[in-house]
Amino acid sequence: MPEMKRVLLTGVSGFIGHHLAGELMRTGHEVSVVVRSGSSQERIPPGTVTYQHDGSTPGMLSIISSAKPEMVFHLASCFLARHKAEDIDRLVDSNLRFGLQLLEAMAQSECRRLINTGTGWQHFEGRADDPVCLYAATKSAFECLIDYYVSVEKFSVTTLKLHDTYGPQDPRGKLISLLLAAAKSGTPLDLSPGEQKIDLTHIDDIVRAFICCKKEFEVSELSGKRSYMASSGNPISIRELVELIESVTSRRIVANWAARPYREREVMIPWNQAALPPEWNPKISLESGILSLCSQLGM
Repeated sequence: MPEMKRVLLTGVSGFIGHHLAGELMRTGHEVSVVVRSGSSQERIPPGTVTYQHDGSTPGMLSIISSAKPEMVFHLASCFLARHKAEDIDRLVDSNLRFGLQLLEAMAQSECRRLINTGTGWQHFEGRADDPVCLYAATKSAFECLIDYYVSVEKFSVTTLKLHDTYGPQDPRGKLISLLLAAAKSGTPLDLSPGEQKIDLTHIDDIVRAFICCKKEFEVSELSGKRSYMASSGNPISIRELVELIESVTSRRIVANWAARPYREREVMIPWNQAALPPEWNPKISLESGILSLCSQLGM
């Protein structure tokens, strides 16, 4: 099967989607992206074809019919570690309704190759299907919707599940960014007791994982669905991460341990029971990734 150069991507305004779209553009792909009406377009790489989605199913049908993708990368989602009652509509709209509209539009346009994005949080304490939080539950629910399109519409779907990611140009305020800022400024940082482990993978490795999933479609006649995990293979506790950053930066982090409680259903050990994507292994060690970030921050 020839390389699929015409692709469509959701979630381009997010950290991972921004980097993936940039790499696809760099390697000569025709990239279309779907953004919601009113969304910021600052992070969309130049050269992409941008479609604004009005929230309707006919609107999505029109987008996919116009873009005519050979493959779709679905990264758009609403992430909430904890939800409130007022968040329900946003979670359903972002993580279920939008994706279902996308699946139906793909079926109508006879584009049946999808790379979906899942999360290790769908597997609390290593169980097959026990979401950590409502966000993760919507991810699992969307996979049930995918099952219908695999069975009835003969879709071929790869779900790539992720843990924690980090890297340059990260606007999300994630832990590693907060720790580096605390190391640079000396400002105290309130943390949990810090015994939980996290699995941190550099954004360049994550992008390669998505590309490896795409290549699997191009070298074999895939059918049905499959699931992979992009993992560093080296989970590290928050306390160990603080020690590593202090070692790399030669600066002390003033950590107020146990100033914040663990979350309800805190993930203490990341799930690691899925295969890695074909021909993929992480290349960037956590230490070298932190060193690179320190250089960019002038540390």
